[in-house]
Amino acid sequence: MKIASLENYFTLLTTIIIMSHVTITSALLKRCYQCRSRSELGSCKDPFLFNATQVENERGVSAVPCASGWCGKVIEGMGSFREDDYDMATQRMCVQRGPSDSEDRCAYTVYNHKKVYMCFCQGDLCNGSDRLHGGRKWITLTNASLISLVLLRWLV
Repeated sequence: MKIASLENYFTLLTTIIIMSHVTITSALLKRCYQCRSRSELGSCKDPFLFNATQVENERGVSAVPCASGWCGKVIEGMGSFREDDYDMATQRMCVQRGPSDSEDRCAYTVYNHKKVYMCFCQGDLCNGSDRLHGGRKWITLTNASLISLVLLRWLV
């Protein structure tokens, strides 16, 4: 009797996790954080301390609709790239299109004639954190583990 209730528990838990993941990732409207900050001033810098509801009250930071679904973060002035770079700036925005291989990534590149550190991510408000979709990988791993456990119980 305990085994059956454990199987029901894992089945319910797996269903809830899968449904929450599907609901989160399949939203029709993708948004990106949009802001720009220089040096230690402003709210756009890392660590980014806001969520979707908090940005409504924060001056200079907004969550804007993004047709492409690709968000970006650009950090200028990390190190001495140019002689006249005296300051560091962080900018978050919606980008027209993501990388050609559709993979989230961060790398050094040239943007507006400056060497910058740029990150691309796909998903709703994904450009708010330092980590790109760490949560999605964890949810996928958890789902796979739970499904494996349930299948083992049913097959044995």
